[in-house]
Amino acid sequence: MLSNAIDGSTFGGDNYTSNVVNKPRSAYDKAGGMAYFPRMLDKIRLFADDQLHPDFHPNLGKGADGWCCDFLRVAYPDLRVRVLAGGTDEQVLEWCFTTGRRLNEIDLRVWNAYITKLGWNDDVTPTLNKRKVESGLADRDDIVTMPEYFEVDEGRKA
Repeated sequence: MLSNAIDGSTFGGDNYTSNVVNKPRSAYDKAGGMAYFPRMLDKIRLFADDQLHPDFHPNLGKGADGWCCDFLRVAYPDLRVRVLAGGTDEQVLEWCFTTGRRLNEIDLRVWNAYITKLGWNDDVTPTLNKRKVESGLADRDDIVTMPEYFEVDEGRKA
């Protein structure tokens, strides 16, 4: 079962067969040293191309997407326009630095530590646990963060 576990929406079940284009990149992937950013951009691009599974749609710009935009001090609607104008992930990130705020090495360390540990003993833990139960992964004690859950749930990791 695929999910946008940050806010609790799910999709999947027995009738859902995913095509790889419906899945955004891993939350661990980085652009300009920033984890999660490529995943957010993938969701924007896939949605615009009508390739993103509909259950992701209501949550675009919310949860981790919103936190990422807030950290960069850019508005999600403005980011969406910039992404759809074209360019690489790094070019879009540079636009974020110019439009919002430029991240330094410490900012990147803080963000990457936060986003890659999201769900581990924090306010997102109940959502992670709920998603694991709904996905039949409740017994997977090795899945302790949202990015780890995404890896398994989206088929990148067994």
